Amino acid sequence: MTSRAGIPFSVLDLASIREGGSVAESFRNTLTLAQHAEQWGYKRFWLAEHHNMAGIASAATAVLIGHVAGGTKTIRVGSGGIMLPNHAPLVIAEQFGTLEHLYPGRIDLGLGRAAGCDQFTAQALGRSPSAGDHFPELLEQLRYFLGPVAPNQRIQAVPGGGTNVPVWLLGSSTFSAHLAATLGLPFAFAGQFAPAMLLEALAIYREYFKPSATLAKPYAMVGLPVLAAESDEQAAHLATSARQRILRLVRGQPIFTPPPVASMAGLWNAEEQRAVEAHLGAAVVGGPGTVKRKLRDFLQQTNADELILHTDCYRAEDRLRSYEIVGGCF
Repeated sequence: MTSRAGIPFSVLDLASIREGGSVAESFRNTLTLAQHAEQWGYKRFWLAEHHNMAGIASAATAVLIGHVAGGTKTIRVGSGGIMLPNHAPLVIAEQFGTLEHLYPGRIDLGLGRAAGCDQFTAQALGRSPSAGDHFPELLEQLRYFLGPVAPNQRIQAVPGGGTNVPVWLLGSSTFSAHLAATLGLPFAFAGQFAPAMLLEALAIYREYFKPSATLAKPYAMVGLPVLAAESDEQAAHLATSARQRILRLVRGQPIFTPPPVASMAGLWNAEEQRAVEAHLGAAVVGGPGTVKRKLRDFLQQTNADELILHTDCYRAEDRLRSYEIVGGCF
């Protein structure tokens, strides 16, 4: 979907599992959302890698991308993102090369350098504590395997070589912003959970950007939590599910999406409230008019080239309605 201002809108999904729900239900809801997003004109549908998080079912990210791409026709499908230091670059090149051959011209490869899990799970994945420090080298290897196959190239990604799957760098700080700028790659900032450094990261990316064969000028996408409903009051009520969920994350508890509550009062202490509100600091919540105004203001503040929206609701129908309202706002 492209707003009247010419800004594409996209969808970020975590395959969240609701309280009382199941993984299979989550996957059905993910595909249904992707199919509706395609109908409503959203540009891309991305899924994020997380591990050992009870309540999020997108651990096998490439598999789920294939499921979504196979159930849609035109929307771009990709990762937001694959945590590259968790994997051998050759394997990721093979996975996304396979996806590109199955769904040509529709696959994106967004990459992060965090673990997407706690330190014990990272160890179980075989990730060393310093793995993130090697992200630039791992990225170089991955791009090599996805690029043109050289004569007599000893190690190839089969499939994968020569597919040139579009690579994005993702980040919640300035590290990936600077790296994306240096390499001339598109950059996506995780404003959906870490908005504190958003403006600084965007400024660095634009200031240090070097044109490349991939991009002639900077292209910045921003993740944003959005919940639209029929009224401001209804939206605020539905948004308590996301607040409870982040509160559970802060406490180290399972993060199955809970039903909304009448009030958060009494559910958190002052320190927890500050942590949750910092996490959701960029959230756009409200009825159609409020959401339209806040999205317009956010675009003016950030000059984002694209927004990728994450909506967290207990009921799948409320989530669908939110994306439909946002589509109608522009």
